[in-house]
Amino acid sequence: MRRAARPLSGAANDYDPLMRLVGDARYVLLGEATHGTHEFYRERARITRRLIEEKGFDAVVFEADWPDAYRVSEYVRGRGKDASPEQALSGFTRFPRWMWRNAEVRDFVGWVRGYNDARLPERAEVSIFGMDIYSLARSAEAVVAYLKRVDPDEARRAARRYDCFRAYADRPERYGLDVLNRERGSCEKGAVEQAAEMSRRFEAWLAAPNRRRDDELFSAYQNARAVRTAEIYYRRLYHREFSTWNLRDSHMAETIHEITRYFEALGAGRAKVAVWAHNTHQGDARMTERGEVGELNVGHLMRRFHDGDAVLVGFTTYEGQVIAAPEWGVSGRRMRVRPALAESYSGLFHAVGVPNFLLVLRGGGEAADALARPRLERAIGVVYLPQTERQSHYFSASLSKQFDAVIHFDVTTAVEPLK
Repeated sequence: MRRAARPLSGAANDYDPLMRLVGDARYVLLGEATHGTHEFYRERARITRRLIEEKGFDAVVFEADWPDAYRVSEYVRGRGKDASPEQALSGFTRFPRWMWRNAEVRDFVGWVRGYNDARLPERAEVSIFGMDIYSLARSAEAVVAYLKRVDPDEARRAARRYDCFRAYADRPERYGLDVLNRERGSCEKGAVEQAAEMSRRFEAWLAAPNRRRDDELFSAYQNARAVRTAEIYYRRLYHREFSTWNLRDSHMAETIHEITRYFEALGAGRAKVAVWAHNTHQGDARMTERGEVGELNVGHLMRRFHDGDAVLVGFTTYEGQVIAAPEWGVSGRRMRVRPALAESYSGLFHAVGVPNFLLVLRGGGEAADALARPRLERAIGVVYLPQTERQSHYFSASLSKQFDAVIHFDVTTAVEPLK
């Protein structure tokens, strides 16, 4: 590991090997081992800036809900009513707020806005989108609001279809429980019908010979897709035989493809997308113990459909601090990340003795061969349970098969949440 590791010093050429690995790839998936570590966000921003400036990437996709991220996209393209990155990020009100409402994301959003404002005429604007599925009520509202502007009659039909969800705006998980207990009927029919209607509208736009960019239509279409998937997710949440994880990651991968399709329909040529999400979504699930029981994820699906054209990058840490919650739905707080288990990948990287480094794994070599043998990998989400860390936050994986490159920071600090 020590011979293969490229030390990271903050220099402009730190990620030259990664840029060579990316080459002309269309998709770069940038992970994180936690949802609250400053260095992961900072370095993803550094890499993404180079992807935009040097590789012509068109969009950045967050592991975030579509309506919240679309507001940010409006801001970075000089549209909407927000006057600052902080205002644009204020739409992230759902738990966990700190995941996207933090100083690191604020600074990146500000950079994208500056890039768009100063770009050369031949360079396309960069957009920021979300790909998650938790925005059931807000996405439904966004669809109706769009239709009110372009087709009042269809807006009324959409409102009737989505009225089924009205009682669950603030507690969508309760919808699935009520359906399971037969206290109410399913809202599936309305969600399916409206998604089909928005799909017809979007396909008509695609077929138009003189189409013009229509982000509002595209956004409404994606919101209708989100409602459709969220309805299934919450309705099947209490069915043990159904994998809501697979449903969610399939939707996220499909959203990335939809974004690519949209940009290429605008004449962007070979559209390119960077994705920010947790390692557990970005690394190939087939190379983990979770894949052995049928779990898939975004990284797996992107490799399946774009073999060689997707670069998967993981991030690890040994110890430090993180913003996380002690349980779901509770406010995040600064927590100490315990030193990683010696038998884990993070424990091995700590033993290398290089504080921060990049390790390119695609292409083989001694280091890649050594990291192909299964070890424990740590994953801290929005909830961190140090008292049950081995059980709650470790799983077995073959790292060099799971990722094309790994970036390690031995001691990390917490993100800075925005007020």
